[in-house]
Amino acid sequence: MERQRLDKWLWHARVVKARTSAAALVEGGHVRINGVRETSPGHAVKAGDVLTVGLDRSVRVLKVIGFAERRGDAASARVLYLDLQG
Repeated sequence: MERQRLDKWLWHARVVKARTSAAALVEGGHVRINGVRETSPGHAVKAGDVLTVGLDRSVRVLKVIGFAERRGDAASARVLYLDLQG
């Protein structure tokens, strides 16, 4: 797999608790891909993309480094991205 829907990737990476929440986050304009605001949950992300995600009380900057076929536990979610904040 080289690409994945943005909402699905956010859900698999456990940035949000539900895929519908991921879609709403994207549609609300709270996600940027490589510095450009993205409002389509179906936009494809690829390895190397940098996502800036505005959450309720924080902003996360994540570099996409992998994909998953299905949502796993927190440990398997952490291998999907590199946290660029620390």
